[in-house]
Formats: sequence, C-alpha cells, structure tokens
Amino acid sequence: MPESVKLNIKFIEKPQTQTMTQQPTDLDNKAVFEQLWEITKELRQKLEARFQLHPDPSVENLQQYSSLDGNMKGSLTAFSGEEIDWLVHSWLGNPEKSNFSTMRLTTWLKSHIQVPHLAFEFGTLPNIFFYIDYIPRTELLTDLASLDRYYEPVNPTFLKLQEDSRLKVFTSKSAYIRLFQSPVSLCYTGAPTFETLELTRTLAHETLDRWLTWVDAAEPVPEDAREALAARDLALRRISAERDPGNKFAAQIFGSELTDRLVRSLWGGDRISH
Repeated sequence: MPESVKLNIKFIEKPQTQTMTQQPTDLDNKAVFEQLWEITKELRQKLEARFQLHPDPSVENLQQYSSLDGNMKGSLTAFSGEEIDWLVHSWLGNPEKSNFSTMRLTTWLKSHIQVPHLAFEFGTLPNIFFYIDYIPRTELLTDLASLDRYYEPVNPTFLKLQEDSRLKVFTSKSAYIRLFQSPVSLCYTGAPTFETLELTRTLAHETLDRWLTWVDAAEPVPEDAREALAARDLALRRISAERDPGNKFAAQIFGSELTDRLVRSLWGGDRISH
C-alpha cells in the first residue's frame, strides 16, 4: 500500500487486551461534542489553506438558530470559490441538555476536475458516530478507472475497520442513503472515549490529506463535458439533502419553514454567489 494511504497503525489495529482498570472511560456528551467539532475545524483549516473560500450571504442568518423552545440550537455556514462549488460547515444539537448532536463538513468541487466530493459527518447518539466518504461523481460500476484510482486505495482501510471490535457498522434504514454512500464509505459508531475520538481524527485527516493530493494531481475535465458534470453534481447535492431521513426529525424540532431553509442551504438552493 502506498505511504499516502496507510493509516496510523496504532489506531487502526485492534488494541491489546486491557485489564478492567485500563478500560477507557466514557466522556460526557459535551466533551465529545466539543472534540468532534474541533476535528471539523481542523479539517476546515486545511481546506482554507488550500482553497480560496468566500462565505455565501444567503446563510448569514443561519450562523445561529434555535428551536422555538430554545432546547435545540444550530449553526450553518456555507462557502464557494474558484475551485469549490459549495462547502457546508454546520452543527445541530444541544450538548449540555441532549445526548444527540450532529455536524457536517461537506465539500463539493466545481466541474473543472472530476475528483470525488468530500463528506464528513460526526455526531453523538450518545455513542460517537462518524461518516467519512468520497462522494462518487461517475457510475463506478462502469467507470473502472475512477474506481481503481479513488476507491481501491481506501479498500484496505474499509476492510480493516470492518474487523475493528471498537466499532459497530452504522447502516442507514434509508435505501437512498445506502445508495448514496460509496463502496468504501466509513460509517460507524463507537464508545464515547478518547480512543474513539482519536481514531475518528486520524481517519478524517488522512482522508482529507489523500483527497488534497488527488485534487492537486487531477487532469482538467474537457470544457464540453463540464456543464453535464455540474448538472449531475447539483442534482446529487439537492436530492441527497432533500432525502435525508433526519429532515423529519428536524421539522418536529425547528418547524417546517426553518427546516426547509436549512435543507436548501445544504444544496445551495438560495445561494447568492456563483
């Protein structure tokens, strides 16, 4: 396996058998939330170092929002740039009052290259949840070149995590969400411990670092193919936002009007910058 796709072995290998006194201690929900949010900020910092990103004014009043009863809060910011069509960085929850929280950092490229898009979603259930993936931009059943280039290198990591006793595979009940995920999607829950957090951090950073090398090495998409690719990207972004099973839960908490705005913001339905 090339060095660039090797994972930190101390986190990816199963830990040695521990005595009862050495078992990792569960963290409270607020501490887990803050650590997961910190990971997203570290990732965004790397993205901002590589890309020029401009905040989109359409989501300015979503940087702080809350439910009518004030028990659930959230924040959503969105950006675009010369190479990035739409980037969303958001969280939702109330780590001091609720065991549930979710956050995402999703980066959708423009159609000048055909590197997969990049998705991170973390949360507390209260177990730690993470979804890390490269969103395909072609039909991988027939586009074997993209499969071999972008997904085969991650397959050893995927297989190793399947055997990791610290993690439990998270399977969505939604057929669409399962279809949306790539063949090497990393989607798991794990105990709310520092060990799970460090594993999540390691996986996330190596996923981003690998992706950045792909972006830098990508060949340009021919001009006459870019419009079709952009249309596919937008359709995928919109459908995946609108078909998210969590929308029903959000509507119960925030009401349908605010939820609809949040969903549109995920795909850029109200965007001002282009």
